[in-house]
Amino acid sequence: MGKKAKGNRVQVILECTEHKESGLPGTSRYITTKNKKNTPGRLELKKYNPILRRMTIHREIK
Repeated sequence: MGKKAKGNRVQVILECTEHKESGLPGTSRYITTKNKKNTPGRLELKKYNPILRRMTIHREIK
């Protein structure tokens, strides 16, 4: 059996903040990883939203 890594990297889901307020159907979500030791808070990145056709802020959801 292989050795299991005890890493600090976790997989997180980013969801568009502006899309919820627009009332349009669907969601814009991205999956990424973060180091929970270096970034204990919620991650916030600017990503492309294909439904709104522009760059928007995507926040980490639980």
